[in-house]
Amino acid sequence: MIVCVWWIGRDLALRLSEYKGTVIALSKTQKYLDTLKKQDLRIETVCVNLRNWEETKKAVESVLPIDLLVNNAGVAVLKPFLELTPEDYDLIFDVNVKAVMNISQVVAKDLIKRKVGGCIVNLSSQAAEAALWDHSVYCASKGALQMFTRTMALELGQHNIRVNSVNPTVVMTEMGKLGWDDPKKAHEMISKIPLGRFAEVAEVVDAVVFMLSDRSSMISGAALPVDGGFLAT
Repeated sequence: MIVCVWWIGRDLALRLSEYKGTVIALSKTQKYLDTLKKQDLRIETVCVNLRNWEETKKAVESVLPIDLLVNNAGVAVLKPFLELTPEDYDLIFDVNVKAVMNISQVVAKDLIKRKVGGCIVNLSSQAAEAALWDHSVYCASKGALQMFTRTMALELGQHNIRVNSVNPTVVMTEMGKLGWDDPKKAHEMISKIPLGRFAEVAEVVDAVVFMLSDRSSMISGAALPVDGGFLAT
């Protein structure tokens, strides 16, 4: 089963536009961008496949300057470890890790050139720190993203660029429903969450907005769990 992230990104784009930010949304799926544009005409949209390094680089360069970046794109292939293929691995790491490096490099280089500070937030997961059934490569990709976040914070801090991640538990988007629609599987996960429920999209958006804001001006290299206490157990 292959599932992709969009719904958190959509709601985040709409929220940031409400706060009068100039929002530029990237997706490989034009129909999603068209729907977003209908919801808010102020949002700029760019259709590009993040797995294509050069096309993505050019697309991001074409919409500079960018002061605040959220790397939200993500994909998961849900299979037992013994059934995973090289193609599964390449897909997940291309989107969840490699694209983050590509886009963040473009944005960070421009921030440094302009001599201004900025902020990058990576959408990670509780899977960065906890093993989950049928999520082997997904967990590995989020673990890699976690260390990417920390090393980016280390190297970019001298340029006043903060880098953090937001790490949700299962979020009840369409993606979440696809991955956790089995009542038994869902119950097993919820039983490990002290607050006894999955996260809502707005709760993840709230955390990202906080990390983007000046309210978190001394926070960099951090992973903010939005997991109801899952990682505390």
